Amino acid sequence: MADIEEIIAALNAPASVKQNALAVYKLIAEAEGQVHGRPSAEVHFHEVGTFDAIADVTAVCLLLHELAPERIVASPVCTGFGQVKCAHGILPVPAPATALLLKGVPTYGGNIQGELCTPTGAALLKYFASSFGSQPAMRTEKIGYGLGKKAFPAANCVRALLGEAGTASEVEKVLELKCNLDDMTAEALSFASEELLAAGALDVFTTAIGMKKCRPATLLTCLCRPEDRSQMLALIFRHTTTLGVRETLCRRSVLKRETKVVGTELGSARVKCGSGCGVRRAKIEYDDLAKIARKNGLSLAEAEKIIRANVAFKALEGESR
Repeated sequence: MADIEEIIAALNAPASVKQNALAVYKLIAEAEGQVHGRPSAEVHFHEVGTFDAIADVTAVCLLLHELAPERIVASPVCTGFGQVKCAHGILPVPAPATALLLKGVPTYGGNIQGELCTPTGAALLKYFASSFGSQPAMRTEKIGYGLGKKAFPAANCVRALLGEAGTASEVEKVLELKCNLDDMTAEALSFASEELLAAGALDVFTTAIGMKKCRPATLLTCLCRPEDRSQMLALIFRHTTTLGVRETLCRRSVLKRETKVVGTELGSARVKCGSGCGVRRAKIEYDDLAKIARKNGLSLAEAEKIIRANVAFKALEGESR
């Protein structure tokens, strides 16, 4: 690793590019160290330590520095399958270090026999990609292709699309968990809902329903991210009396959201802004609005009217439009 650090430090490149290149190599070193049972500083790089590999890593870091994207989304990684010959002999695909680097990343073997993802590629994806999945809604402006020399049954290339998001709503997956409850108090239901929300549920709500034997009951619905499924199920079973939970995987469209703070003569307030699908809106956070109203002896409507008339809010509202 010390040799890699020396080579990268001597490059004629911006400091941030060198920092990113070193960070990528540190990911590789940690994976290789874990595979060999050695500290990352003692790892001897083979293929990934050659000058062309260093050029690959640095070039990616330099290009992303110049493009400066706000977000990078990568597709699930096709690793290939079978075996590959390297400095250590014959290894399974993906190679051990590659497999470690791709922990937590959605991968699949695909139909092509051979190594389609190397430790270098895996480390670059792990370091730069903010998420993995289908292409988000975006207005594509530029398209680039990187072609490999090895012949495969499918095109041996990587494609990158650069565009502007926010022209349409984002589509994401959300898990809907439901259960019918006819033997819980309102206080217990409230407590269960609060525990789910505190643990990261996207939303929790109840609906009045009728069950067998003409019993009035409550339908508890919890919306959460698919990766939070186990945690949410455990909380539902712990804090409710249900014996079973129904699951539905849904797709939902959401506006691009951000929270900003505006200062007014009544005090500071957070404002939730949303945009997408030709829609733009700004809404004052209720908790802040209620706090300002109580502090100044105003009704909610009066406090909101004053804040919306404030120059800072009008400027923010103008941005939203």
